[in-house]
Amino acid sequence: MTTLTLIPAKGGSTRLPHKNILPLGGKPLLAWAADAARQSGVCGRIIVSTEDEAVTSVAQQYGIEVPFIRPAELGRDPAGVVQVALHAIQALREQGDEYTRLIILLPTSPFRTADDIRQACALFEQQQAQFLMSVSPFDHTPFAAMKLEDGAVSPWFPDYFGRKSQEMPAAYRPNGAIHVLDVAAFEVARSYFGQPLYAYQMPWPRSLDIDTPADLAMAEAVLAAGLVR
Repeated sequence: MTTLTLIPAKGGSTRLPHKNILPLGGKPLLAWAADAARQSGVCGRIIVSTEDEAVTSVAQQYGIEVPFIRPAELGRDPAGVVQVALHAIQALREQGDEYTRLIILLPTSPFRTADDIRQACALFEQQQAQFLMSVSPFDHTPFAAMKLEDGAVSPWFPDYFGRKSQEMPAAYRPNGAIHVLDVAAFEVARSYFGQPLYAYQMPWPRSLDIDTPADLAMAEAVLAAGLVR
């Protein structure tokens, strides 16, 4: 396989401005993603896709390639990671570069490790997969969820109401740390939720996702406590 690793890093963010280049443990979030990718040995070409000059400057300071500046609209809602990835594939194709495997690493998941990336790629190859994403268990089971209507609460899942959490089905969520995709299948599906969708399981705190100031403070606390390396 020829592998492209994409680090999407828009400049804007409503809840945490310029979050992709905010410092954590002395280096910007996008550098955490690039370092894990480099150390994994399986990531091939590693690039940042951004529309933002400040993000471009930080990426280049850390030796991360920025081979194009994407259109400004790809840094604003409703555009998402899928549209950014499809644009990157096409932009590089127009430069004469083709890839068969795409790895997407969001900067906001800084605690994924090189070993996580290696294991996710090994599972992708073992399963002869076209779509794989990293997941983690829900902190609180969604089967205990309640709905609020007219000031009163009732269970969303009555069959599980009142049960202990260990008696409920295991439930997992996408954690945004790693996507591994077959490029041809991804371009057809135009989604990274194509089926069958294989899962690489990750524990907390390696699944921590930073989207708010509280998340960033939590990440700093995790580092200070030595819960990740």
